[in-house]
Amino acid sequence: MTIIEQHLAEAHSLLSKVMQDHTFIASVEHATQLMIKTLQNDGGLYSCGNGGSMCDAMHFAEELSGRYRDDRPALRAVSISDPSHLSCVGNDYGYDRVFARFIEGVGRSGDVLLAISTSGNSRNVIEAAKSAKIKGIQVIGLTGKDGGLLAPLCDVEIRVPWIGYADRVQEIHIKVIHALIAGIEKGLFTA
Repeated sequence: MTIIEQHLAEAHSLLSKVMQDHTFIASVEHATQLMIKTLQNDGGLYSCGNGGSMCDAMHFAEELSGRYRDDRPALRAVSISDPSHLSCVGNDYGYDRVFARFIEGVGRSGDVLLAISTSGNSRNVIEAAKSAKIKGIQVIGLTGKDGGLLAPLCDVEIRVPWIGYADRVQEIHIKVIHALIAGIEKGLFTA
């Protein structure tokens, strides 16, 4: 097998595994219903992550506040990714506080935080989850490996069962993100 074929075979194997995992599918459905209820009750959705996970957090929010597949009203979703906020808080309070400080300032009880960490051990994502819990914000975690320190802070954890490199976990995370968005749209706008 070539490196490309190996790469695709490994990705295919993991995707097949999660498709047959009833607990995994149930956690995605639970998260979808929680987000639908939050938006129906005039709550907001926030998302955060580092590196590729920040890109996923941004992708999640823009598909909801902008457009996914079909035209529909904009939804209240924001990724914690503003460079001026991140550099300000990073400078004044340290990088571990960049997401938590945003939640402290903007988050409201009844909102939801989508916390993305492939290892479950990103310190700034964990701090955001802790701040969310204090404010009465529910936490949905997208994790991998053993869920890390983030797992016990989650109201709903969607854990990708993968111990290897983070890219496999991220590939499933983006599929989950698209499934969440599709489920939200269907739940809110399909009669």
